[in-house]
Amino acid sequence: MGDPRGFLKFKRITFAYRPVCERIKDYNEVATLHTEDKTKQQASRCMDCGTPFCNWGCPLGNYIPEWNDKIYRGQWQEAFVLLNETANLPEITGRVCPAPCETACVLGINDSAVTVKDNELAIIEKAFKEGYIKPNIPAVRTGKKVAVIGSGPAGMTAAAQLNKAGHAVTLFEKDDRIGGFTRYGIPDFKLDKSIIERRRKIWEAEGINIKTAVNVGGADFPADKLLKDFDAVCISIGCRVARDMNIPGRQLSGIYQAMQYLEQSNRRVAGEKIPADKVIDAKGKNVLVIGGGDTGADCVGTANRQGAKCVTQIEIMPRASKNRPVDQPWPKYPFVFKISSSHEEGVERQWEIATKEFVGENGQVKIVKCSRVLWEKVLGQPRLVMKEAQGSDFEIDADLVVMAMGFTNPPKNGLLEDLKVALDDRGNVVRDAETGATSVSKVFSAGDVSRGPSLVVWAIMEGRKAAEGINEFLKK
Repeated sequence: MGDPRGFLKFKRITFAYRPVCERIKDYNEVATLHTEDKTKQQASRCMDCGTPFCNWGCPLGNYIPEWNDKIYRGQWQEAFVLLNETANLPEITGRVCPAPCETACVLGINDSAVTVKDNELAIIEKAFKEGYIKPNIPAVRTGKKVAVIGSGPAGMTAAAQLNKAGHAVTLFEKDDRIGGFTRYGIPDFKLDKSIIERRRKIWEAEGINIKTAVNVGGADFPADKLLKDFDAVCISIGCRVARDMNIPGRQLSGIYQAMQYLEQSNRRVAGEKIPADKVIDAKGKNVLVIGGGDTGADCVGTANRQGAKCVTQIEIMPRASKNRPVDQPWPKYPFVFKISSSHEEGVERQWEIATKEFVGENGQVKIVKCSRVLWEKVLGQPRLVMKEAQGSDFEIDADLVVMAMGFTNPPKNGLLEDLKVALDDRGNVVRDAETGATSVSKVFSAGDVSRGPSLVVWAIMEGRKAAEGINEFLKK
């Protein structure tokens, strides 16, 4: 490494956030990049360790020590070349990935890990600024046609890799713009949508045919036509069936799934006009977010920007520990307590809370009845068992409830049903782990549609793997 003692000279410093009083008034990105000098200092903390477990922690196998060294030496273009070898969307993972590479960092055993995620974003933004990234049109076309259904991270990656191999790729998206959940599920204050548009322009210049507002598997484009018109198909429609609650009062107005809330907010931020009677707005309301994950945090940040009177976030699981749990040792990815930028902006967080009933007035939710729960070890049970704490019932005032409890499986009706692909017991598409091949000839899958709800970096990895499987299939 350029400075083998860098980790002794400098402490870990992550990107700063804009002041809460400023950022709460807009939807601009909250994080601010380091100066180049500070990025070089942070890159110098990367040690010349014998086995760089960050490569193992990253599903993409990014060349992290190598491009950290290039950053330190000011060789930004060389750093970009290394990053571009393995990462298709570093401008997205550099913003929203939970960075399993950092929890696997060797320096993190007894010190603070290297700022891998921040350094990755610094490289790709420098590359765009300096013009290192240009359309790279394949010199030879194979004459093979491939359809990629769904333009989330897995679909975007598969399309890019297949086009690079020389195939004629058509990327279908049922929404009006590409991006999937990165477009409509992540707020602009974490991922400005100009980032997606910037990449889209490059892909179109490279020859990818992008068709939006097309519901493949429906009347727009039947499944039989799909199999007839293309030599191979990649399904990457995600895992979009949201987990719901079958409790009294669920039918009341003012209760929404997180994606309903976030999608509309993102559309409003993009300038779309929503009919007055369809607007979901937290202004002046008591907002309850059910679910303690990243999506729930995004709902908290959105509610605060809309001018919520009060925001509460509850989670049924116990509060995570501040340090690594003993059963999640280095270099595994640990589930530890996190405070996001949205939490800093104002929210009351509670854990081990069960939602029991929604109570309304004139058809509108007003109160949520809850109780506290206990998680206990039971002999013979591999997992903790939940039970309600007697006499712990309480109420939360709520004019707007957002359920951010995750997803269960992809929608079965439509494309999956028409293609007759095999599904596992969870309702996900069964596919070969190495090639992505499904039970139907020339049909492959990538991302959450097979894996289940997961991280953006895993979706990108699966998009690359499926593209490789499709390419080998087409060669034969």
